[in-house]
Amino acid sequence: MRRSIPCLCIAATLLAPVAQARVAQARIARMTTPVATLEQVRVRLEWTDDSDVGQLRIRAGRVDAPTLGYRYRDLDWTCPLRRMPNDGWQCEGALRGEGAGPLRLGIRFDAETLTASLDKGSARLALERRSATPELTTLVLARVPLVWAQALLSQAWTGARFGEGTLDGRLAIEAPSDAPLRVSGPLQVHGMALQNADSSIVGEHLGGDFRIAYSGGPDTRVTADGALHGGEFLVGSTYVALPPSPVGLHVEARSAGAAGWTLPRIEWRDGDVLVGSGRARVAPDGSVRDLVLQAHSGDLGPLRPRYLSGWLGILGLEGVELRGSVDMTTRIENGELVDVAAVVRDAGLRDPAGRFGFDGLRGELRYSTEAPVDSELRWDSGELYGLEFGAARIPLRSGDGVLRSSSTWSVPMQGGTLELSDVAIRPARANAGADIRFGMALDGIDFGKVSKALGLPAFTGVLGGEIPSAHYANDRIDFEGGLTLHLFDGTVRFSALALERPFGTAPSLSADIALKGLDLARLTEVLGFGTITGRLDGSIEDLRLVDWKPVAFDARFASHPTPGVKQRISQRAVQDIGSVGDSSFMASLQGQLIGLFSDFGYRRLGIGCRLENQICTMSGLSGSAPAQGGNAFTIVEGSGLPRLDVIGFNRAVDWTTLVERLVAAGKGDVKPVVE
Repeated sequence: MRRSIPCLCIAATLLAPVAQARVAQARIARMTTPVATLEQVRVRLEWTDDSDVGQLRIRAGRVDAPTLGYRYRDLDWTCPLRRMPNDGWQCEGALRGEGAGPLRLGIRFDAETLTASLDKGSARLALERRSATPELTTLVLARVPLVWAQALLSQAWTGARFGEGTLDGRLAIEAPSDAPLRVSGPLQVHGMALQNADSSIVGEHLGGDFRIAYSGGPDTRVTADGALHGGEFLVGSTYVALPPSPVGLHVEARSAGAAGWTLPRIEWRDGDVLVGSGRARVAPDGSVRDLVLQAHSGDLGPLRPRYLSGWLGILGLEGVELRGSVDMTTRIENGELVDVAAVVRDAGLRDPAGRFGFDGLRGELRYSTEAPVDSELRWDSGELYGLEFGAARIPLRSGDGVLRSSSTWSVPMQGGTLELSDVAIRPARANAGADIRFGMALDGIDFGKVSKALGLPAFTGVLGGEIPSAHYANDRIDFEGGLTLHLFDGTVRFSALALERPFGTAPSLSADIALKGLDLARLTEVLGFGTITGRLDGSIEDLRLVDWKPVAFDARFASHPTPGVKQRISQRAVQDIGSVGDSSFMASLQGQLIGLFSDFGYRRLGIGCRLENQICTMSGLSGSAPAQGGNAFTIVEGSGLPRLDVIGFNRAVDWTTLVERLVAAGKGDVKPVVE
């Protein structure tokens, strides 16, 4: 429902000349007031000689108040008219019309004052004018729904809409004939909801106390000074959840016509959590086109839930815990980030899920699209998925909209070194997300420490290798060129390596892995699978992990005959392999004496698993004849006396069951089966 200020002016103008007649009528083609223009106005008054009350009816075909943004059609107001002292009159009744009803409108006026009220339920809007100051109107609002001000909002902000919420206040409205409309006074907002046309700006449950000043005309100006009390709003990707304590706000705005608004002064005061000041230019749709902002946070802890959750959520870091302080200057021109300068002091961040953390962050970070600038960050320690980092120095340079490494970053890690080179970070822009490129090298990493940190068996060895180029975009990292690691006196090469949502929900890794010449004795010693001597080749193709758990792969492993290297397998290893593959071992004539031997020679061994839909399709040695039926497969082909073959009988194994068998085999909780 909306209010109708123009109707109040008609009563003061027309009642006096018609009130002495029994039936009086008047028609006015057009009537102009400082606030509105009325057309097709008709007034009818009925009054009997012996009555103290007359019946007044005023109708208007058109009422236009362009300054306030209101346009009404076919307004109709009927009320009982009574005389009052000091040559006054009073009338109150229902107001109906297209876009303005049903409401209750009351008017009282005499030689000195005109007062009016507009009511609907508990909402009340009251108005007062004095003959001594005809250009000044006092407007009192009590629980007035925000939707009554929708037309006025649309004047200032195209496409914006109010939802729930009410207003209280006392405003002075000055409408001189030779100057623009001016409005000023205190205003309280309760439970405000609003949004723009494309919902890129949305507010809910907003409240505040402000003193406002509005000046209309071609050079429209608005000033609001006060404090916000709770609520939340979203501007693009920036989500703000206001605290219950007051947050000071001062905004000065000036209309730029079709170009939107300029804001020469903006101030924000949220205790020591965030203090900011600046200036801006805003497009008609509410988007920020230009911005210069200085901000200080002496306590980063509450900054994340109040102001950063939107951006951190996009990066999958919504739960990160922050501490320390920061000073920042930001400049945006034509909707694009131009430069940022941030000074970080004694800061830290930590992921509650334990994925990452850094301590002792300090230094300066500078980003520029114009003149080149240098900066440097340092940290005392950090970790990533349990892998610990030592103190590091990160030199940076920026000048073309990209943040680059000015030299190689060397980071101590797990007894060795992680080096990042050719780092290039391009922040997110209006038409593209963040883009990061880098090269990576590992040198002297203690694989035992890595295994312990990742919860793997106690592997030993030293990791080393290089990824010439890696690319992060659209929440995905592609490692170009692969990574080669030296393990168990052999090589493990990763190719087609990609990581999606590295810090988000259910991170996903895909890769192809090739194993060459691994020392089986060292490998089985770590895995607890008895003892096997020889060399191992293998591949894991189309590997896919979701939340670091395998969901698909095609894996094959086979022995690789090597001159001078014996191929022997212990009885413990036989029973462990057999348990994994639903197998038994087949002996020749020496079967009755097999328990007397601790190990056996083998000619070759091989096992495969293709995981799909949580079912592992098992396979054995390639080229071997089916043993004991078409569903059986050979895992170990014996050599010498006693000859021992290990045969698998079940090609389809539930993945969870297979993992349980692997764990049990590593603990020695299996028994051999002899046939």
